[in-house]
Amino acid sequence: MLEALRGLGYSTATALADLIDNSIAAGAKNVHLRFLWAGPASAIHILDDGKGMDAGELDRAMRLGERSPLEARAAHDLGRFGLGLKTASLSQCRRLTVVSRKHGEIHCLRWDLDEIARCPDDGWYLLEDAAEASAVHLQALEKQPQGTLVLWEVMDRIVMPEFREQDFLDLIDRVEQHLAMVFHRYLQGSNPRLCILINKCAIAPWNPFLINHPATWSSPVQCYRSVAGLVEVQGHVLPHRDRLEPGDYERAGGPEGWTSQQGFYVYRNERLLVAGGWLGLGQGRSWTREEAHRLARIRIDIPNSADAEWKIDIRKSTARPPVELRGRLLPLAEDIRQRARRVFAHRGQLAKVDGKEPLVEAWRAEHGSGGMRYRISQDHPAVQSVLEEAGPLLPRIHAMLRVIEATVPVQRIWLDTTEGRDVPRTGFADEAPSEVVTVLRILFRNLVQKKGLSPQLARQQLLRTEPFQHYPELIGSLPDTLPPE
Repeated sequence: MLEALRGLGYSTATALADLIDNSIAAGAKNVHLRFLWAGPASAIHILDDGKGMDAGELDRAMRLGERSPLEARAAHDLGRFGLGLKTASLSQCRRLTVVSRKHGEIHCLRWDLDEIARCPDDGWYLLEDAAEASAVHLQALEKQPQGTLVLWEVMDRIVMPEFREQDFLDLIDRVEQHLAMVFHRYLQGSNPRLCILINKCAIAPWNPFLINHPATWSSPVQCYRSVAGLVEVQGHVLPHRDRLEPGDYERAGGPEGWTSQQGFYVYRNERLLVAGGWLGLGQGRSWTREEAHRLARIRIDIPNSADAEWKIDIRKSTARPPVELRGRLLPLAEDIRQRARRVFAHRGQLAKVDGKEPLVEAWRAEHGSGGMRYRISQDHPAVQSVLEEAGPLLPRIHAMLRVIEATVPVQRIWLDTTEGRDVPRTGFADEAPSEVVTVLRILFRNLVQKKGLSPQLARQQLLRTEPFQHYPELIGSLPDTLPPE
């Protein structure tokens, strides 16, 4: 049974998160994780300053399924199945030692799968005290008045053949990213409720919603009543990468990257359970994670009384909304997805300027029976001015535009966007301001001298023309009178 329970599917990061849940439930303010590299003898220990356990409490904590998942729990309890400490730990190691201090007394118990395997009968032998060579790891608890220390040794699911120190360091990075995401609501703020340290370095929280960025759009908070309690939902559309600094863009992508992190974020007691994905919702078929919706993220808060209705698993990594809520979540999610798609398509800009005048775009999409095609807009001032003065060259210019439209590398652009780390650049990205001014002057001169617009109206027209809406200061600096061409 113990060997079988090792295959529940925990990663090292999710297993450690399960242990930290216990620390939070015990009232801990600080959790110290130490990763000790020593090849096959490597170890990980987790030390908290919670209320600790006496002998009876520790004995119950080390027993599998000591509490029924059907029992009523305290509102702040992050557990459910009574298995997390054991299944999470034994999924990573063969020797689990737990030592706890309460009211000045220290008690220690351990599971050792190799010792159990050597026993001639089928007994489940829960051993007292640490293994002889392990006592040195437990000394950290002696320096504090209360708390619990969990020690993983013989980590056969982590330190496997060919596993090297650099792999161990990479593992630490993945664990840090995961814990920063899962417990970000505990870690954030000027006076956080929890501090998690890895090898003495505090973890900084990672908030998936960028709520403090001025370009993030957030929907009103909606509350839904369900059989299991109150569910709170809020949608967010994150800024386009053009509105973010390069470092901020990389961080906002999250541990799994922008496309994978889109979708619902399900929290129970402010602890993140599900980070992304569309929870099986969709129109006709379940939505998948697509590039066009990468900026959509939706927060859902559920009470811990809703575990059964939401089908929360032992690893706290999957959830499915109950039927009574699916119909309410679907239109909200559809709206957030469409908003995110528009922001992604328009590079963070609105289709209208000041909510009134439409933006004159250089490309337009045509929906036909054979699919979608992209056409160059002949109403764009840069295109229109050339066509009006083309004279006998007009048929040849039309032919050139049709060739460009017929050969737009849509598939190549899509693959480069989805498979590459960089989004293809458009507009005057990375161009010197002088390059933009050169083009602006040509169009400005045409609007004033050929179209007869006043300089003021010409500037307003340019502010509503793609891609010059990004350069109001350069447009404002254009003089009323330009020298002849």
